[in-house]
Amino acid sequence: VQLVESGGGLVQPGGSLTLSCAASGFTSDDHAIGWFRQAPGKEREGVACINTHDGSLYYANFVEGRFSITLDRAENTAYLQMNSLRSEGTAVYYCAADSRCSVAPQWARPGSPTRAFASWGQGTQVTVSS
Repeated sequence: VQLVESGGGLVQPGGSLTLSCAASGFTSDDHAIGWFRQAPGKEREGVACINTHDGSLYYANFVEGRFSITLDRAENTAYLQMNSLRSEGTAVYYCAADSRCSVAPQWARPGSPTRAFASWGQGTQVTVSS
């Protein structure tokens, strides 16, 4: 699986940005695509995830309704629409793929086995600053 992110850049606080993740190499239509981010000096954290088999969505608590993950099956591209961006949103954003969102610790049920997503893109920098 190959994943290529794009759409990062500089945006002012309160602004919007849409990230894209072009995916290829899947052997089936049943998988999960997640967006993660890593700020300088911090651990990588989950942002949003979608299971393609049923369209179920997962969001980190800090999203608070400001972000939206979508999937264009025809283009094999996932998007992360980010609104009302805050300075703490400055990070490298990665898209990743695996079988189900729930394998990632951020969205797993307590006590369930977890692992990092299997396939990752190279990341795209998002800087929120005035």
